[in-house]
Amino acid sequence: MIAFSGGISFYRRALTLGAAAAIAGLSAFLPAKSVRAEGLDDPTLAPYLEAFKGKTIGYVPFSMSFDLAKGWLAGMQKQADELGYKIIVRDPNWNTDVGSQAMNQLINEKPDIIVYMNPDLQSYAKILKKAQAAGIHLVAVNLKSVFPTHYIGEDWQLNGKEEAKYIVSKCGKGTNRSGKVAIVQGILTSAASAYQLKGVMDVFAENPEIKVVSNQSANWDAGKAHEITQTVLQQNPDLCGVIGFWDGMDIGAGAAVKEANLKEPVYVVTSGGGAKEAACDKLADGTYSAYMSYDVRGQARDINTVIKVLLQSELPVDMKTFSLPTPLTILTKETITPSSCWVMDDFK
Repeated sequence: MIAFSGGISFYRRALTLGAAAAIAGLSAFLPAKSVRAEGLDDPTLAPYLEAFKGKTIGYVPFSMSFDLAKGWLAGMQKQADELGYKIIVRDPNWNTDVGSQAMNQLINEKPDIIVYMNPDLQSYAKILKKAQAAGIHLVAVNLKSVFPTHYIGEDWQLNGKEEAKYIVSKCGKGTNRSGKVAIVQGILTSAASAYQLKGVMDVFAENPEIKVVSNQSANWDAGKAHEITQTVLQQNPDLCGVIGFWDGMDIGAGAAVKEANLKEPVYVVTSGGGAKEAACDKLADGTYSAYMSYDVRGQARDINTVIKVLLQSELPVDMKTFSLPTPLTILTKETITPSSCWVMDDFK
């Protein structure tokens, strides 16, 4: 072993000399002006900003009349304004034929990306294939098609499982309740209904004490959900729970339960994008017992991230598709906080 005289002081002198040499070597590659005084341009910034100039995003939701579509657009528009690209909005207003026309018109306008909602598993399939052939990237939000494209949104089968687990905890073994449950679906051919129902029934199959006394479609309509639930309650006054597939529809089911004014509680569980009026306020006033939130704020952030990646990368439109499932948050009256739900001002 070699011993050094001077101990720690030797190492300190060596480090000082090494640092001085490194700085001297670095100075040969830096501008003559002081870096400390002038700073340095980030060489990646200009190419990043240039990637978005002149680019266009098409946006086709179900309708611009409800919170999900408004929240996604608000988040998208904020980023578009910051980065300088354009968003073209086409509003089908719940009409699938109008939506098909809007998609075809957008294809003719050749945006770089189309962000859209599938009304059901089949309706847009041929149009999506046509869009991809035209060189347009496709990003589905919350609802899938049989034609695979990139997907951002809820894992509906998991959502259905969580709703069913909640109902089992309130109406299943050991609760001394009837176990009777009603299911209120949306459009039967929609991914949100088909996949969600599978999750629900998988859980109920493991809990035979649960009896599904009604399983009907309200076609995403609150009035129909109210009518269905009202009839089920008249036929089954000992009903224990209602599983709904979307808050915009299930507000009707929740209202019917409150109007019935039964002695025992009927637990209404639903899901949605977590808007304050549709989620937290309805939990607080007892319309819903539990709410599965796929927070629109997070979804808008995911949409924007995918837009930035696709516009910068110049990836081929027929690349392998990817999914970004939305984290699910279970809200109840007891667990909601001031930040649990969103309002439009959150996107300003």
